[in-house]
Amino acid sequence: MENQANSKSIILNNGLYLGVIGVIVGLALWASGQYFELQWVGNLVGTLATIFFIVFGIKTYKNSNGGFISWGQGVKIGMGIVMVSAVITVIYTLLLTNVIDPELQAQGMAIQEQSWIDQGLTSDQIESAKEMTEKFQSPAIISGIILIVAAFIGFVVSAIIAAIMKKSEEETY
Repeated sequence: MENQANSKSIILNNGLYLGVIGVIVGLALWASGQYFELQWVGNLVGTLATIFFIVFGIKTYKNSNGGFISWGQGVKIGMGIVMVSAVITVIYTLLLTNVIDPELQAQGMAIQEQSWIDQGLTSDQIESAKEMTEKFQSPAIISGIILIVAAFIGFVVSAIIAAIMKKSEEETY
């Protein structure tokens, strides 16, 4: 495998497409006023798109590499795609919550408070939960959480897909 294909453009292109799809879905939900109510739609579309772009990226690399790819190369490509997308998601999230709609987090907190009331929590419990939740709403914490969750999910999905799609030269003999 001396003439291995370059994975950089595959990672960047697929990561960019995945990130843009996430931004479009997020903006559509926000513009429709259903950002919190239909968050499951965004999660479903994001999961399906993640799987698609990881499979597509690994398959593209494999085809340009003479039909061969190792598990490690597959994981690297999948993780790269997910992390490029995660950086786009961080930028989008920071712009949405700080520039486009600074009241979005307050709206989300109001919905969460109502959920705690519906669950029968006392006012002291609600206040305590609210204080804890607000600690996790700083831009740095939100960005870190997005990147960590993306890395974990990206690794799991990439590892599974790479294990299925791997093919070495030794396997052909």
